[in-house]
Amino acid sequence: MTTAGEPTGAARRREVVVNGRRVRVVDLHAHCAVPEATALLGQPSPLPALLLTNVALRLRAMDEQGIDVAALSINPYWYAADRDVAAALIRVQNEALAAWCASAPDRFVALASVALQHPDLAVQQLEAAVKRLGLRGALVGGSVNGEELADARFHPFWAKAEELGALIFIHPQGTAELASRLRGNGMLENVIGNPLETTIALSHLIFEGTLDRFPGLKILAAHGGGYLPSYAARSDAGCVTFPGRCTPIQKQPTAYLRQLYFDSLVFTPEALRHLIAEVGAGQVVVGTDYPYPWTATAVDHVLATPGLSDAQRIAILGGTAAQLLRLEG
Repeated sequence: MTTAGEPTGAARRREVVVNGRRVRVVDLHAHCAVPEATALLGQPSPLPALLLTNVALRLRAMDEQGIDVAALSINPYWYAADRDVAAALIRVQNEALAAWCASAPDRFVALASVALQHPDLAVQQLEAAVKRLGLRGALVGGSVNGEELADARFHPFWAKAEELGALIFIHPQGTAELASRLRGNGMLENVIGNPLETTIALSHLIFEGTLDRFPGLKILAAHGGGYLPSYAARSDAGCVTFPGRCTPIQKQPTAYLRQLYFDSLVFTPEALRHLIAEVGAGQVVVGTDYPYPWTATAVDHVLATPGLSDAQRIAILGGTAAQLLRLEG
């Protein structure tokens, strides 16, 4: 985190209003970086450090967009690290996230980092982050070194997350096993590979019974949940056609979508309207993907989507996120 080089001419803070009511807007998909932690693995940031670490630049962007609170998180780049290195890296990173939040407690909260490749360590890290540092949950990748999040060895982590009431944000890291199919023009490893990994991860959590085993989990899926919400009805049909392949789940696959949460990163009003129709307005929250310029108009995206009631817009813009993050006020 740095406050050096504060920009001049800061933007006036946009106040978002729905039918005369001031709404607190919460961004649940906001990237940052801790250079001291990445240095432990010798991995430079994929974006200019200034965008990821400068508080003043971030606050200016939030003010321009109408974002009141950002939930900061870091995509896992440490899943190949051994236990000692991972422990040191996560300690530095989570303490830095807590310091960032303390610098502007009315504007920032954070989701912790955990070394999920070492599940018992991840359990300890999550508990320390929530209870000692005041972080609100954790961000995890869509898989861990090729292992699915639904694998039984991650059950202790899910049990601890459920116990703590911690929000777990699943952010994809791509589908490396498809690299040869996704190479070439179009940045397919990102625009196809990322939502595909989320789709696979969520589907395994459903079909392997993880969401039945831990029904109190609060899971947020990046990028509108990938392709799952748009084609989940095929899973229902598959269970009718091949019922023996759908044990041990207790409900129709699409019913589990109402246990999950999804960010609004689906790019068009029609796509957002469709996502809401499939999962419910109460399961959708704002995500900007800062500092990537995917949705610099995330607030207007919600306001412009047709057919929503005032209550639904308020919930999407910040009401649901405030509950998930246990925000005061």
